[in-house]
Amino acid sequence: MPVKKKRKSSASEEMNLKKCRISSYCRSQAPSKIINGEDLFSSKKCLAWFYEYAGPDEIVGPEAMEKFCEDIGVEPENIIMLVLAWKLEAENMGFFTKEEWLKGMTSLQSDCTEKLQSKFDFLRAQLNDITAFKNIYRYAFDFARDKDQRSLDIDTAKSMLALLLGRTWPLFSVFYQYLEQSKYRVMNKDQWYNVLEFSRTVHADLSNYDEDGAWPVLLDEFVEWQKVRQSL
Repeated sequence: MPVKKKRKSSASEEMNLKKCRISSYCRSQAPSKIINGEDLFSSKKCLAWFYEYAGPDEIVGPEAMEKFCEDIGVEPENIIMLVLAWKLEAENMGFFTKEEWLKGMTSLQSDCTEKLQSKFDFLRAQLNDITAFKNIYRYAFDFARDKDQRSLDIDTAKSMLALLLGRTWPLFSVFYQYLEQSKYRVMNKDQWYNVLEFSRTVHADLSNYDEDGAWPVLLDEFVEWQKVRQSL
């Protein structure tokens, strides 16, 4: 029986085959992301979100902030950390007045709860960066003090230090006890700045503390107080 010869493809058939292959390849590729209008930041939407919490005075007060924290899923005692990072990111602005809210949210391109929640990792990362955290720590002094005062009252200072250094400084609990029994009723900016430097450079056993260094008296007295406790 004679072998059947393979029929040659016509030029039109080969062209159709190429088209099929090209079409198949194109369909298998991931499509380019189309920008959805809902993904774009909207100032109008952002302000509408602001008015969900703002009172008649166009300010987000303490009770409204508590509701805001609940809606975005952040404990009220932890929001201060995000606020500090947020304020710094927004050029020392916050989100309490309408103007501050809009500036802060525009900085983060967030006009709704879901978009803000997506920025939490970024804001928390600021707290883990040494330089960024130093800026946040310093900014916290002005953020927390009464605007007509140049110093922090000691109770506010203790609360802020607990938020900022409580989980990372081995000597924090000891320093907190020292402040509670000390004569100090306020903490000035120089003392505040030096507490961070002290926490970063002085060993937990105080073995490398330089008594002749340029530390404020508050820290000299803390070291003396702690050494007396250690010797008992």
